[in-house]
Amino acid sequence: MDRIDRRILRELQQNGRLTNAELADRVGLTPSPCLRRVRQLEQDGVIRGYRALLDGAALGLGFQAFVTVVMAREDKPTVTEFERQVAALPEVVEAHRLFGDPDYLLRVAVADLAAYERFHTEVLCGLPGIAQVNSHLPLKLVRPDEGIPTERERP
Repeated sequence: MDRIDRRILRELQQNGRLTNAELADRVGLTPSPCLRRVRQLEQDGVIRGYRALLDGAALGLGFQAFVTVVMAREDKPTVTEFERQVAALPEVVEAHRLFGDPDYLLRVAVADLAAYERFHTEVLCGLPGIAQVNSHLPLKLVRPDEGIPTERERP
């Protein structure tokens, strides 16, 4: 991957709806080689797909919480079932298994605090193998997700 590939990735992360002609112009290529590079990045799995970024508040899901989960039991059947159930919950928009303590970090999106309280009490706390659930409520978004860095870090 060279600097042009990285520029392509940066541009597509900023606007995945660019036409190939617009993208080619922005990275200093003609359309044909630009399209070949994009297709190669897709084929190599560097570009996994394209999607729209949605505004949760506009959809009635403006309340987010970060939830840490500590497991009481971490045997394979318990962990497998916990992860299966978490993956099926539409309110959980992101879930990570962590090294150390806590065991999981979840990002939850719901309508409001009352909806979160119901979700926490009726759903989260009922999942298998949980010892502890902690909720962390963001005050403000300091830096939005702007994609994966495409430039190598400088030494």
